[in-house]
Amino acid sequence: MITEIVAFGINDGLKRSEVVALYEKSVPNRKQNRSLLHKSFLYDQEHGIGGGVYLWTSIEAARAAHGPAFQERIQEVFGSAPEFRYFESPVVINNHADAEVEPAS
Repeated sequence: MITEIVAFGINDGLKRSEVVALYEKSVPNRKQNRSLLHKSFLYDQEHGIGGGVYLWTSIEAARAAHGPAFQERIQEVFGSAPEFRYFESPVVINNHADAEVEPAS
């Protein structure tokens, strides 16, 4: 499994409620992607940063979901290009399910 951290600057003019509404608008599309195991949206009002933390089945799935179209949309909507970091996630804990998630082989 792969954890991807995406961060981008948010236009000064966007209020928190507008950022949250934009995030919520993307939820149905993200729910359709079966390679996405988990997503947490990020918002730092003080520093004007938004983004997400994703758990993917593979790095290929992460990169496919966040290709040029995604990058252009973030630039257009939020006013800055997204930055990406990738990490192998060999062990994942899901306390809600009271289980340890096994990595994909």
